[in-house]
Amino acid sequence: MARRASLITAVSVLSGLAVAGISVARQAGTPQAQTPAGAPAATPAPAAPAPRPAPTPPTAELRPAQPVQVAPAAANPNPPASPPPDAVMPTKPLVSTKPAEPAKRARYSVAILQALDKVTTETMRFEVPIGQPIRYKTLIFTVRACETAAADEVAPESAAYVVVDTQPKAQAGRAAPPGRQIYKGWMYASSPGLNPLQHPVYDAWLIACKQSIPAAPAAKP
Repeated sequence: MARRASLITAVSVLSGLAVAGISVARQAGTPQAQTPAGAPAATPAPAAPAPRPAPTPPTAELRPAQPVQVAPAAANPNPPASPPPDAVMPTKPLVSTKPAEPAKRARYSVAILQALDKVTTETMRFEVPIGQPIRYKTLIFTVRACETAAADEVAPESAAYVVVDTQPKAQAGRAAPPGRQIYKGWMYASSPGLNPLQHPVYDAWLIACKQSIPAAPAAKP
């Protein structure tokens, strides 16, 4: 009798513990699956493990810049072959850089001059052979050269290099006074006022240049 009473007491204690566990589970909000009578109780699913924090990468340590050594370029194992010392290199033909010579001016043997007496307004045109003095009243004209412009010049021109001396005529019983030079330079036919003769009484200028006419040979007897 005493053993039966102890078993009944243990069963009642276990029943009370089961009822207390059910009430605690309902209060916690955990749904309890109803297990049919006679079926074994379901085993609760294991909880998922909490994610582990990712490891923080170690902070890179700053290092000072280091000089870099560049390896020297390797020599070309196959250098270009140099020509033999006795080989003759072809040379380009030399182009002449000498400028073309300008055309020469035509020279003549006679200059044609015209003179003016400002007092009497008398004019006279006369020929002066090169190197031969010609007198006009108290003036003596000597022409050193007479030439015309070359073909490559812009404008045609005639020019003469004239020397003029003044020498009054000798009077009866008196020696001629010494002469003096009053003009020397180039006279231009197209520009008489470019380099004129400066004289209070006379004026003169160039008209043209011409060739002297050769003298006819003397007739044979």
